[in-house]
Amino acid sequence: MNVPVTVYTEMTPNPTTMKFVANKYLLATGDTVEFSNKNETKGFSPLADELFNFPFVKNVFIAANFITITKTDNVPWDFIAMELREFIKGWIANGGEVLIQMPVAKVTQAVSEETKSLKEFNPTEFDDPIRALLDEYVRPAVENDGGAIDFLGFEEGKVTVVLKGSCAGCPSSTATLKGGIENLLRQHFPEVKEVVAVNG
Repeated sequence: MNVPVTVYTEMTPNPTTMKFVANKYLLATGDTVEFSNKNETKGFSPLADELFNFPFVKNVFIAANFITITKTDNVPWDFIAMELREFIKGWIANGGEVLIQMPVAKVTQAVSEETKSLKEFNPTEFDDPIRALLDEYVRPAVENDGGAIDFLGFEEGKVTVVLKGSCAGCPSSTATLKGGIENLLRQHFPEVKEVVAVNG
């Protein structure tokens, strides 16, 4: 029996992003992929490619069972949320391909280029415990808000993470970072002095 596809919308803390949650898995758990223009989608995500045909779509972030869309500022969600929801629902229901292949090389390259200008991180004994803590406590909350967080490195008391999806450029992500994540890591590791983020 075919389960009918349902897609519902959720506001995120970032006013320019909306989360579209499906009752089916779109990607393997733990996988995320992000596109910031139509050219990046070619050969990777037919769904994201089509979404960029909407003139108000600025960014597409796809995770396990949701898609976070960032819109341009010139049009309110009231006018476009239903149209996007119906489009995504129809695409999934008709068996449209979400992702043909992961643009792994491109994503890693983008991150490493960005971090190169910051710095290369040497592995430390704290990497795995910090990553485990982020995965257990922080990742579910961040995904709940339509985003993702990845650990980059730890050096001289500073933890560097990458924010993606609705978290990138979100006004409240700084507060979350400083208040929640920094406090959590400091409680477990006195060596951690601060948490900084780069947008993925």
